[in-house]
Amino acid sequence: MKTKLSGMLTLLLAFVVHLTFAQEKTISGVISDNAGLPLPGATVLVKGTSSGTSSDFDGNYSITANQGAILVFSFVGYTKTEITVGASKIINVTMDEDAATLDEVVVTALGIKRSKKSLGYATQEIGNEEISTVKEANVLNQLSGKVAGLSIQRTNNLGGSTNVVIRGQTSLTGSNQALFVIDGVPISNRNTNTGTQSQGATGYDYGNPVSDLNPDDIESMNVLKGSAATALYGSRASNGVIVINTKKGKGSNTKDYSVTISSNVSTGSIDRSTFPEFQTGYGAGYGGNDYNFESSDFNGDGIIDNYANVNDDASFGPKFDSSLYLTQWDALYPQLTDTYGVARPWEASKNGPLTFFQTPTSFTNSVSVSKRFDAGSFRLSYSNYDASGLLPNSSQNKNTFSLATTAQLTDKLEATGYATYINTETVGRNSTGYNDNIVGFMRQWGGQNNVDYQRQREAYFQTGENITWNPKSPTDLTPIYWDNPYWTRYENYQSDGRNRFTGYAQLKYDIIEDLSITGKASVDQYSEIQEERRAVGSVPTAFGINEGSDGSYNRNDQTSGYLRRNINSRETNLDVILNYSKDITDDLDFSAFLGGNIRNNTLNMVTAATNGGLKVPGVYSLQNSTDALPNPKERDETIEVQSFYAGATLGYKNFLFIEGTLRRDKTSTLPAANNSYYYPAVSGSYIFSQNIDVPAIKFGKLRANWAQIGNATGFDQINDTYTSLTSFQGNAAAAVSNSKKNPDLKPEISRSYEIGLEMKFLEKANLGFDIAYYKTNTTDQIVPVSVSETTGYLSKIINAGELENKGIELSAFTEFDITDNFKWKVNVNWSKNENTVVSLAEGLDELLLGSFNAQVVARIGESYGALKGSDYTYNENGQKVIDADGVPLATASDQIIGNGNPDWLGGIRNTLSYKNLTFSFFIDIRSGGDMFSLDQRYGQATGVLASSDFINDLGNPVRNTLPNGGGFIYEGVLEDGTPNTTRLDASGFGSTGYQTLPLSEFVYDASFVKLREASLSYNFPKDITSKLSLDNLSITLVGSNLWIIHKNIPDADPETGFGGAGNIQGLSSGSLPTTKNYALNVKLQF
Repeated sequence: MKTKLSGMLTLLLAFVVHLTFAQEKTISGVISDNAGLPLPGATVLVKGTSSGTSSDFDGNYSITANQGAILVFSFVGYTKTEITVGASKIINVTMDEDAATLDEVVVTALGIKRSKKSLGYATQEIGNEEISTVKEANVLNQLSGKVAGLSIQRTNNLGGSTNVVIRGQTSLTGSNQALFVIDGVPISNRNTNTGTQSQGATGYDYGNPVSDLNPDDIESMNVLKGSAATALYGSRASNGVIVINTKKGKGSNTKDYSVTISSNVSTGSIDRSTFPEFQTGYGAGYGGNDYNFESSDFNGDGIIDNYANVNDDASFGPKFDSSLYLTQWDALYPQLTDTYGVARPWEASKNGPLTFFQTPTSFTNSVSVSKRFDAGSFRLSYSNYDASGLLPNSSQNKNTFSLATTAQLTDKLEATGYATYINTETVGRNSTGYNDNIVGFMRQWGGQNNVDYQRQREAYFQTGENITWNPKSPTDLTPIYWDNPYWTRYENYQSDGRNRFTGYAQLKYDIIEDLSITGKASVDQYSEIQEERRAVGSVPTAFGINEGSDGSYNRNDQTSGYLRRNINSRETNLDVILNYSKDITDDLDFSAFLGGNIRNNTLNMVTAATNGGLKVPGVYSLQNSTDALPNPKERDETIEVQSFYAGATLGYKNFLFIEGTLRRDKTSTLPAANNSYYYPAVSGSYIFSQNIDVPAIKFGKLRANWAQIGNATGFDQINDTYTSLTSFQGNAAAAVSNSKKNPDLKPEISRSYEIGLEMKFLEKANLGFDIAYYKTNTTDQIVPVSVSETTGYLSKIINAGELENKGIELSAFTEFDITDNFKWKVNVNWSKNENTVVSLAEGLDELLLGSFNAQVVARIGESYGALKGSDYTYNENGQKVIDADGVPLATASDQIIGNGNPDWLGGIRNTLSYKNLTFSFFIDIRSGGDMFSLDQRYGQATGVLASSDFINDLGNPVRNTLPNGGGFIYEGVLEDGTPNTTRLDASGFGSTGYQTLPLSEFVYDASFVKLREASLSYNFPKDITSKLSLDNLSITLVGSNLWIIHKNIPDADPETGFGGAGNIQGLSSGSLPTTKNYALNVKLQF
């Protein structure tokens, strides 16, 4: 009987096992949020069992479960979802944000992860989609308008730098750029632009080192705005911090590997509103409408030929008349056998400056492989960016290799590592500023409106010589003012290459349940070579280095030369942090950390150049110098900062939080008596929505903070040093700088406070905002002041002055679930910052920051970066005063004529999703601020711009002579108050523009409204991708800089500045036109 019973039980057990396996199956699907975006790393568990998995980077998951089992889906900050397994093997899940807990985790200072709801200061995160959708060489450009309180100034130069300022400028003379941190590792963003390029002078913009980063490797950027948010970075945190989080290995540990491939191709076209319209009525000459052509027997054939005045770089010459045939520049050169001595019709060029530009293109290809294991993960990626610029002979190629790993070595020990290598090669960056800037030449002088650029191109490529339209005379073909533009691009070009390595290794050990210790070693280093060339036969211009008697270096005019600059930069950081976290009671939770850091920075920069030109044409080597080489310009910096930091957070019932942090920095750049400083911060937050019962309010938080942070002086500011001179009367010699250093310097100190309110309303948290008010005062500014020359110096460095910034920031969003398949999301950013120079050194009313024509100054009572120059003279009735000759009377002294800072900034993003189709567009707005245009001041004076040739009040061409009804009358009154009636001749050089009008005439409102981005994306459904053995496939059409909806400055983009990354703003000269970019992106995953 027992045997039978045992056999029956065995049979029943086998049947049950068979039935169980028959019902067990593999369930897969995609986990996403309400906007349809995938949720990577979401947890999937079979309820009541230990069986589970997690979603990959694209929200895909796969798990084995029985029919009737309950799957539990969870993700930080979202409501837990339970679904019963039915007959289908595919379960797609849309998770709702949990507004009650809002437990979003963000990465803050030092890489510390915090619950966002507990923070007592403002942060704003930008996700990968907003960063990588538009492929730009400089990822920083993607921040424009997307973060409240963040201001962007860019150039249109290939690989050019971008100035990133958060909540206004805090330093009069130092950098105002934000600090960039990758996975807790501070990285260099130091400008390596040539000379005083960032102060408005001639040079090359070599871009931000941060622009090396591959946007496809970035998971998110978190902008830490207030001092309390950044105080843990001490003396380098006064300008805000942008924390960059890179992608890590993701995916399911049940899947072998996750591979992502993306390919992007883009092209562009010039936005015509950002480049001048040129007049087509008059040709070469200074002399006016009745100006005569020149005559000469230039070719010795005994015939006197009429020719256009080739040595005048203006277009106030004779009126065009196609029935007139005369000799022009291309008939003067015997090398041009097809045009030598041939007269052509006197008419405007059919191929003007616009035809000089080429179509910009870029190709970006990326591949990544990632894998999650039971005890770790990795992600390996490679990306190539290959672009050709707007100018001929301009290109950039960038290769990026990245590796991110994690490993759970034991139950208590975790290892994390990251490494990236970036190689960037660039050819043909455009010179900025005034001299030697080919785009500035086009905008301001134009090359005579009868010059055909296609003929200039043919002349260069046929001969390989500098066949310019601008020789001294028909018998002396030496270039006088301007080279052939193609000669400039293909012979007088620069090139640069940068190799960069950034990485860290981290170990975290859990000592006990609530206590851990983390050690991290990191390095960020790059080596860079910059080369500048000037070919034999070029117009003399500033080039090379010329040693001054005080050891300074100034570029002098040379007709040819070669310059080489070698830069090696390295930063290392060693950090140890002890972390403690404990729920003291059911109501109280406590966390604290204590740590230390040792940072070392080294910089070696050597600049050498030929002297007196090149001995052998075309050989670009320092050994090819005609004269003895001047001493190279060398700079060696070594800086060490030793720091200790601590912080603690106390939470009560998960709705009341208070945090305090303290950092002490001891830096080698300050004197021993003043080299140690403390930077405290305190912040608090109160989630009042947990204590009120208002159904419409799903989340509400008040926050407030106060902090003190610093900005240490740069290298070599406390001790006088000597610079070696070549020789003095045959003997070795050295000179001290004419600026006296200060052994008693202190760091600049910023003290700030902030209050803020965060709200979310309605079901599913589909309406919310974050508003903040802040005020920051920065004292002990490090500034130069003049001293008596009897001291042996011209200036000295001291601590004096104060800057104040105060403002309001608002970010808001709303989401509409119009139908189950149709969703609409709107994000808005708005900010207003008021900057004031409160004080300067005793006896100093203003500080010059930079200039070219107009000056950029810091003046007491004005905003930092005010524009200064001559203005109109006005009488007591506000009328312009005109002198007896009919010319506006300028002020006797320079006045404040503008302010480079905007009144407010804003951005609006709309995202509309219907099933698998998503359309998004972004509007970027700047209101207020001013910009001085050197282009307009010179371009009107030289007569190249269309605005210099118009119909006057008499209905006649303004350039007609006065007897023929030409000229114009300036509106205004004489000094006695009677209206001005004097008509001025407008047929000659300088009748308008810089020789006649004050600088304020060329100051324009820098407001703009732009359609910054628009994209249309389609994610193919699973029934299609599965047939292709793919996990995901998407195609995206992207446009950027599509439309400047509104602007006031003529012929230019108000967003493009004089020098990119630097403190100079509000000046416009020789910027490249803005391009509208169109791209196609294909992304597939398997």
